[in-house]
Order: sequence, then C-alpha cells, then structure tokens
Amino acid sequence: MTKGGKSGVALLVGAGDAIGAAVARRFATGGYSVCVARRDAEKSRSVVQEIIAAGGIARAVGTDVRSEEAVQALFTQVEAELGPVEVCLFNAGANVKSQLIETSAELFFKVWQLACYGGFLAGREAARYMVPRGRGTILFTGATASVRGGPGFAAFAAAKFGLRAVAQSMARELAPKNIHVAHLIIDGAIDSEAIHRRLSASTGVMPDLAPDSLIQTRSVAEAYWALHNQSRDGWTHELDLRPYTERW
Repeated sequence: MTKGGKSGVALLVGAGDAIGAAVARRFATGGYSVCVARRDAEKSRSVVQEIIAAGGIARAVGTDVRSEEAVQALFTQVEAELGPVEVCLFNAGANVKSQLIETSAELFFKVWQLACYGGFLAGREAARYMVPRGRGTILFTGATASVRGGPGFAAFAAAKFGLRAVAQSMARELAPKNIHVAHLIIDGAIDSEAIHRRLSASTGVMPDLAPDSLIQTRSVAEAYWALHNQSRDGWTHELDLRPYTERW
C-alpha cells in the first residue's frame, strides 16, 4: 500500500511524451501512483496534471539515467515520498542514425550509456528494493534494433542488444525471487509527433498510410499492463509488438 495509490508505485524511467506518457496513464487508471522520471521533468507536466485531474496520483521528477548517483537518488526519493516501487519501466531511447564512418567514439559511447548502461542502473536499483519485499515487475522497452542491426544503426543496435542481454540475465536471476522481468520489442513505428516529423521531412506532408500501420502508444501501454498482471505460472519474458503491415 502506498501513501496515496492503492496498488503501489509505477516508476517510469526515461519516460517521454509517447510510450512513457501512455504507460503513465494506463497504470494510473489501474490504481497506481505514477512517477515519471526524465531529464527535464517540466516536459511531463501536462500528463501529470491530466492524471491528477482524473483523480490519480502522479509526479514528475528530473533525473539523469546515465548517472549512478542520480538513479539511486531517484529511487530513494520515490520510495520515501510516494511509497514502494512495485513496477519499474526503463524506456530511455537514444535512437540515433549515423553512418559507420561518421560515428564518433563519443557518440557511440553516449548512445550505449543512455540506452544500455542506464537500463542496468535502473533495473539494479529496482531489484535492490524489490528483492527484500519478494515481489515486483521490471520492464524494458526494446526495438527492432534489439535483435537486428541495420545500416546506420551500429551504435543504437549495440546499445539495444546490450539492454536485451541485461534484461535476460536479470530475468533468469530474479524470477526465483518472484520478480518478473520483461522485455518488449517494439518492431515498428510509433504513432507520435517524432515519427510524424520523420515521415514528412522530405515533403512536409504526412504520407498516406494504411490504417493501423503505426503502433498506437495505448497498445504498447496495454501490453505492459498485461505483462505486469500475468500469473507467475505463465510469465512472459520477451514480447514483440508490430503492426500487421510490418515486414519481419
């Protein structure tokens, strides 16, 4: 029982305006106190206000997922001010495209640091609180690059492959301790402002897409909600999510 929400706290680390916001809404609807953590907390003000207006409990906190001290301080603050973290989602992106010969060592390291190292830090801290309580769910957002390295994505694929390995190792270690670790592969484009800008970059106009060919953020949120609520006799570790039009 939290100090506010009836079901515990859902901590969303690296939560942006698309998947992160949708997951925040879904878990708030399910009775969880929600903490949205990202570098600039002010950017999550609207979704926090929306949840509060609907009768939920939500807070936005600024953090740097690349900093061990910052991640540790985040968990300390959330546990003290909101209550026990029952669900932790790591959702930081770093989807950077760069031709191999133009990819600097600095860029490669920064992408890995954000998308892989940050996931390790968030997952480890979540486990440190969950294991003594004997329960919890740790969720990771993956991508097509988690299983297939494409041209121009050496840095991003390396980071996402690494995050997938971290999630697998965590799942095998923590499942006997009643901690469910799941990795969701998003194999397709998310219906978001960022994707709209990318698709319309060359012409300034959104192309005419087939219906339901972009993944809706609410579909991702429902997948995470379902993973969290699975019975432990049938836990899913890895789930891939894609539109019916996607080639794979």
